[in-house]
Amino acid sequence: MSLYEASFRVKHECPYREISERYPDLTIREWYLSECQVLEITSSEAPTDDLLEEIDGLGTILHRSVDESGLHVVTQSCLCSLEESIIDRFEEYNCLYQPPTIHRQGWEHYTVIAFDEGDARALLRDLEDDRHVDVLAKTAIAEQQIPHSMLAPVDQLFEGLTDRQLAALQLALESGYYEQPRQTSLRELAGRTAVARSTYEEHLRKAENKLLTNAGTFLRLVTATSNDPLRVDRSGTAEQHAD
Repeated sequence: MSLYEASFRVKHECPYREISERYPDLTIREWYLSECQVLEITSSEAPTDDLLEEIDGLGTILHRSVDESGLHVVTQSCLCSLEESIIDRFEEYNCLYQPPTIHRQGWEHYTVIAFDEGDARALLRDLEDDRHVDVLAKTAIAEQQIPHSMLAPVDQLFEGLTDRQLAALQLALESGYYEQPRQTSLRELAGRTAVARSTYEEHLRKAENKLLTNAGTFLRLVTATSNDPLRVDRSGTAEQHAD
């Protein structure tokens, strides 16, 4: 089974795109995290006062430097609702967004991976209804060509987990609960917290369920074209390959 990668750029109303249009030497890389938005802003040219003022209005400055290599700024801001966003459209068409979004010279650049070429085509047709879309590349790719470390942003893996669920998961992991053989029990783990065993177990099971659910899309992508680690013999019995 082939996967499909589509790279394209779009134009529509967006403050970051508009800034990149006014300052052609500027490149803005945009990441969506669980509760915030991070921008990396670079330019090989020395910034003007007007540009620095605009950057100051984008959010909290985490880093700023201007030297012989040019401008480098990292900002963080509150994450506005992504409802009706282009990212939501990717998900509607079963396309996996590959961050970051890159804003340069008045264009927003995106890359997505689809499990079916038809999904990629349908996504692009939908985007063309209300914005200018320029397709840069659309190619079939093999799973092993994809760097697995880039598939799953950490915030997406842990999306929906509460602080208590994360704490329960971290305690279990650091205490050897998931080792073989296990180094601790649920009773012992709960005894190290201020909650009852049943409450701790509820937090842990919900954390495990959410984590595996979030990882499902990325697991499907990683295994899409790999050799089957479980082979079914002629009798219909699944045979596991040796490690």
